[in-house]
Amino acid sequence: MSTTPPPGVSVVICVYTEDRWGDILAAVASVAGQSLPALEILVVVDHNPALLRRLAKRYGDDGAGAPADRVRVLANAGPRGLSAGRNTGIAASSGEVIAFLDDDAVAERDWLRHFAEAYADPRVMAVGGRTRPVWESRRRPAWFPEEFDWVVGCTYRGLPPGRVRVRNVLGGNASFRRSAFTVAGGFASGIGRDGDRLPLGCEETELCIRLTRAMPEAVVLIDDRAVIHHRVPAARERFRYFRTRAYAEGLSKALVSRSVGARDGLATERRYATRVLPAGVARGVRDALLGRAGGAGRAGAIVAGVAAAAGGYALGRVRAYRGGGRYAVAGVTDVADVPAPAVPPDPPRPEAGP
Repeated sequence: MSTTPPPGVSVVICVYTEDRWGDILAAVASVAGQSLPALEILVVVDHNPALLRRLAKRYGDDGAGAPADRVRVLANAGPRGLSAGRNTGIAASSGEVIAFLDDDAVAERDWLRHFAEAYADPRVMAVGGRTRPVWESRRRPAWFPEEFDWVVGCTYRGLPPGRVRVRNVLGGNASFRRSAFTVAGGFASGIGRDGDRLPLGCEETELCIRLTRAMPEAVVLIDDRAVIHHRVPAARERFRYFRTRAYAEGLSKALVSRSVGARDGLATERRYATRVLPAGVARGVRDALLGRAGGAGRAGAIVAGVAAAAGGYALGRVRAYRGGGRYAVAGVTDVADVPAPAVPPDPPRPEAGP
């Protein structure tokens, strides 16, 4: 009996800072070692010429084509930010499926294989996976609730297990069928992250909602066997970052719901707020009463996180009514129409002194 071969998968890793040099190399190596080999690995550099030159030298890519180890180094061809970087990778890729991996994460060996298996169903247009935190302090802060692991870009408590249908994937561990971008367009600029600025998000949420509106029969899945491990630096283990990220999420959700409507934009969040979070507070209070470490802190962090997100959402709605907070949806150009970005030359060395 014949079997359908798995789709070719291109992997896009967007990078922006030399401070993550070791993380970037580890991310690329984890993709290069997959049990189902990637068709190509595209490292997209976000407006950082020095990092672009360094990566081009590291992987032997001058921008003209893929070297022997299938790693291509590209400059972000759009405005600064993660969304435009992803769109650059999509346009330059050749796979039937395009997967995205954060630059500070490593994928388990069967990551791509689990993604590819799901695309045997032609209705499946996007598949995400499970993202586990790797705390720089070696252990989860006692006060940090698992229900808020999305704050550090990881899978949070409350998502259903197994391979299940969802509204949207999480962008740092996700894949899309190429035709999804033909139907819906690319990632929207003006929503997602831009370097180390205010950590906005939700660009993948907006894209998935836009996709299923344009193609109602489309299926979006999460398969928790497709696992990556995401590094959480010490600065993100602090309550100040927790509160800032929750506030930024509220701003982002307001921007998305302005475009797609509150029913679609907040459908998953309603269940999360009315079922998952109250249960988390109850567990924290119970643990506090039993004298377990961190129980009161987790309950308090959940309440504080909800308040911060609600404040961000309220401000975002006010801005939306005043005509601010707009974003643009990019069309994704075919690879044949995208010129290979040249790697900038090394800057001239200063002449030696006397």
